[in-house]
Amino acid sequence: MNFAVFRAVFARTLLKTLRRPVPLTFSLAQPLMWMLFFGFLFQRYTLDNMPPELQYLDFLVPGIACMTVLFGASQAGIELIRDMQTRFLGRVLSTPASKTMIMAGKVLSDSTRLIVQALLVLALGLALGAHLQLSLGILAFMVFSLFLFAIAFCSLSCWIALKARSQENMASFVHLVNMPLLFTSTALVPDKQMPAWLASFARFNPLSLIVDNIRAALLPGINVEWQLMNLLPIVIMAVLVFLAAVHALVHYRA
Repeated sequence: MNFAVFRAVFARTLLKTLRRPVPLTFSLAQPLMWMLFFGFLFQRYTLDNMPPELQYLDFLVPGIACMTVLFGASQAGIELIRDMQTRFLGRVLSTPASKTMIMAGKVLSDSTRLIVQALLVLALGLALGAHLQLSLGILAFMVFSLFLFAIAFCSLSCWIALKARSQENMASFVHLVNMPLLFTSTALVPDKQMPAWLASFARFNPLSLIVDNIRAALLPGINVEWQLMNLLPIVIMAVLVFLAAVHALVHYRA
């Protein structure tokens, strides 16, 4: 019963996204523009403490892949608000279906889609000339890292949606989260080349944690260790925020 609920919500969430090709197209067009504009605009940008053969585009692509997941995950709650407004969510919650499975189906479906988008961004980066070291182990580490990150921020977006209950409030949340997290992270610039006060913010930024680990795995010559233990803060965040989203769903009243 519970797995059937999970499967139904997972499939419905995925199908709703696939039936809206315009947002999907824009979700790939935006990172492509970032790579084209930033990658080639700053191609002569000198990266401190990086191998001399490393180009800015090489450095940028892992950051844009992670940015794609962040931007998509922060909007996961918008579909939940549409379900509230059509009273679909209220009808589903009135059944004996497990609230945990409902939220898990929603969050994992969105996270799966975002992983596919991140891999497509990686492929676009390679097509533009980025030099990345790829293997099955590195790709598995990247997918696992981004999946945890997507679960954390999809859950956060759903929790906010259940509290805000309006698309206007969700839009404020999206802008409040996306840009500050992006520009106080190492997605676009190494922390060594940031002002000291900004670098201190970047070290505690969850986006920086994911970007730095994935970049260390993908870029040859970077003397930074990448390992699963580095992801422990994201695991804790994902679990706590998911539980908060489930709690908000349990106490939701239409």
